[in-house]
Amino acid sequence: MHSHNGLKTAALLGLLSAMILAVGYWIGGTSGLVIAVIVSLIMNGVSYFFSDKLALRSMRARPVTEAEFPQLYQMVRELATQANQPMPRLYISPTAQPNAFATGRNPKNAAVCVTEGITQILDYKELRGVIGHELSHVYNRDILISSVAAGLATIITMLANLAIFLPLGGDDDDVNPGALLLMIILGPLAASIIQLAISRSREYQADASGAQLTNDPLALASALKKIHMGTQMRPLAPEPGLTSSAHLMIDNPLKGGGLAKLFSTHPPMEERVRRLEAMASPMQRR
Repeated sequence: MHSHNGLKTAALLGLLSAMILAVGYWIGGTSGLVIAVIVSLIMNGVSYFFSDKLALRSMRARPVTEAEFPQLYQMVRELATQANQPMPRLYISPTAQPNAFATGRNPKNAAVCVTEGITQILDYKELRGVIGHELSHVYNRDILISSVAAGLATIITMLANLAIFLPLGGDDDDVNPGALLLMIILGPLAASIIQLAISRSREYQADASGAQLTNDPLALASALKKIHMGTQMRPLAPEPGLTSSAHLMIDNPLKGGGLAKLFSTHPPMEERVRRLEAMASPMQRR
């Protein structure tokens, strides 16, 4: 399952990269291709180095000390030691909505953030399951992957918007303007769908990896049920900073439903819970 998800993610990232090159070439020919590559590298660099700061700022998170939250430090240190990984920085957000996320480009620069809301509704085992999920995102390099995917999708949208003001076709005088116009409209949509597919795939993997790390899939399943109920009751306002980092959360912090479900960064909660519950019996027989 892990290798399958890895191959799927690599293929989707490759497809996004290919779309950037295609859009750049169609818009500006060889020059457009070069510009697309340069912009892609810059955007990915920004995502790589600054995604953690942007995400923490969007949730108004502050560092939490061990004296303030010894229980959190205990479970994080235990799981990080078990995985033979460094201790991440810990943050807490004043948000009443129950949620959590991990960010940072690698385990040495990782940060885990929980909201005040999540600490009020989960018991020790459930919160430990959530921490296992978030640490798995770090160890699987999901933060880097999702940041790159978001950056690539943004580039495609940006290039498509630029095409409105630029001559279409670049060096190729035989390009059909109608086909290019269709690409400009459908390109950003396709990029968003690919980005969502990557995000959903990584959530399933983090659920599975987190359950294996804690050896308690039912605790994570129980936590996800409570968290989802809380996010539905207390959806956050779609501010720009939060919208761009919503994919990092363990559950979508924004209001979902209707057409929004089709473009959700997270897979259906019912399916996530079902998969975790299915993991429980084989693990209990060991």
